[in-house]
Amino acid sequence: QVQLVESGGGLVQPGGSLRLSCAASGMIFSIYAMGWYRQAPGKQRELVAVITTGGRTNYADSVKGRFTISRDNAMNTVYLQMNSLKPEDTAVYYCNADRPSRAYWGQGTQVTVSS
Repeated sequence: QVQLVESGGGLVQPGGSLRLSCAASGMIFSIYAMGWYRQAPGKQRELVAVITTGGRTNYADSVKGRFTISRDNAMNTVYLQMNSLKPEDTAVYYCNADRPSRAYWGQGTQVTVSS
């Protein structure tokens, strides 16, 4: 079955960096658009960044210039490099694999930005 496993979350000080990874299995990774979403306490889940099968990227305005999404189809992995982190980036970050008729989610990884 399809599995998306996130890793790389943790506690970081404001201004710091983290790199999230999402390893996919049980699917043909290269044919899925991949995305990162986040959900803060009391808020709805929101799109952070997405990368298409062709490598095009799109970002939420709140993370443009600070976050970078990338994918390695040979490793079936998508990454989210997060720089200049702010307290408002604190959330559970979820990996998503998307095609027109189906979507899959990981279990999430906690990112906490605090001094």
